[in-house]
Amino acid sequence: MPSAARPRRRRGFTRTYLTPKQAIPRRARVILAVGSFVFVVGVWTLLAALVQNPLSALFVPSPYQVVLTWWDMMVNLAFYNDVGWSTFRILAGFLLAAVVAVPLGLLMGSFEAVRSFFNPPINAIRYMPASAFIPLLILLQGLGEDEKITIIWIGVFFQLVLMVMDIAHRVPDEMLNVAYTLGASRWTVFYKVFLPATFPEVVDALRITMGWAWTYLIVAELVAAEHGIGSFILIAERYLRADRIIAAIITIGILGLITDTLFAVIHRLAFPYVQKVRA
Repeated sequence: MPSAARPRRRRGFTRTYLTPKQAIPRRARVILAVGSFVFVVGVWTLLAALVQNPLSALFVPSPYQVVLTWWDMMVNLAFYNDVGWSTFRILAGFLLAAVVAVPLGLLMGSFEAVRSFFNPPINAIRYMPASAFIPLLILLQGLGEDEKITIIWIGVFFQLVLMVMDIAHRVPDEMLNVAYTLGASRWTVFYKVFLPATFPEVVDALRITMGWAWTYLIVAELVAAEHGIGSFILIAERYLRADRIIAAIITIGILGLITDTLFAVIHRLAFPYVQKVRA
């Protein structure tokens, strides 16, 4: 009997945790999420402990050393000031990109004429690296904040507008035709049918592109930035301070995780019906 029960228990585990697209218990999700961080820190600690050469240890600091360095950066180097400047640049570039990209993407996804006009140049420019625009932007905008915000805008806008266009284009025609059949006007169909059908995925697109915005931060702060996490990293590199570099990179990851969580909360509160459908 015990031997017969084991295969049954294994099949239950496989059915619960290894079935494609099958939800798992919330407690298991939390354990796995925490476990992934514990695993990374454990491997990092092991690698740092295996380093015997003092020169190599300089470039492979332990997690404990990085935590102490991060605290020293906050207390003695005013690193929070750099975090504030970087956050401002990210939010400014991202919001300016979203304000233009979301309406334009909705228009491109809804009207063939608008899509035919804007799609070719936007589709071409999105393959151009944002860093390639830095010399041109310095000539046009100088070395101030405008140049750094524009770099982030370029990195976000062209990707976001095409994602929103695709979301709007995928709205089923049958959904709109049913509303027209029931006597709804074009404006009523637009704001009561079309927009509610697109906004949940638009928020998801904003959440993804916000992550891309953080990846362009170092590029934006590469030239003549007196403040910011990117500038701090470049200065730390000159003095061979790998512990400060790692602490700054981890700070970017934490800030990105915070913004990602905020978008997830906004999505859950604004579109509860989507959560119910997914559940």
